[in-house]
Amino acid sequence: MNNLETMSDEELALSYIDGNNSAFDILLQRNESKVFSYILFVVHDKEKANDIFQETFVKVIVKLRQGKYTSNGKFSAWVLRIARNIMLDGFREQKRDNVVEARQDNDLSNFGCEMLDGNIENKFINDQVLLDVKKMMNLLPETQREVVFMRFYQDMSFKEIAEVTNVSINTALGRMRYAILNLRRMAKTYDIALQLD
Repeated sequence: MNNLETMSDEELALSYIDGNNSAFDILLQRNESKVFSYILFVVHDKEKANDIFQETFVKVIVKLRQGKYTSNGKFSAWVLRIARNIMLDGFREQKRDNVVEARQDNDLSNFGCEMLDGNIENKFINDQVLLDVKKMMNLLPETQREVVFMRFYQDMSFKEIAEVTNVSINTALGRMRYAILNLRRMAKTYDIALQLD
């Protein structure tokens, strides 16, 4: 039997389906940070994010046990798609109940980003650049903001982004292209230098 730690997520999922509960523990450990940060980015409420996170992994367990997982793609993209569908269902329900509110505080302040080592001045400049980028991201349309977050803050491939958001790779690439064009336009308009030292 393979050592669980060396198995891919897809192999662990199949091992869990075959009855190895320890395989799921490793899957959860590997994916919890990525999934939770994505959920928190979208809902921007830690308590609600925890609820959605738990519901996501309950659905993952159910779908795995029902044999509704095939290892034809990345496991993490499959889980993110489940989380996204749960959130969309929640938004639809809120809309039906007429309690949807536009979020004014939808920024990325809860997420870290590795900085380049340097002196205190460089750190200050890097902090300011990242703060400016986060502010400008909030001005992007939701679909563009989501793609930028997944690509740069979660290091997802465009194939994974396309799978999670249920669009073609070309659509995901197009959204990124427009996001970058919009960010450049905003940077030029507000005279913001978008370069880390």
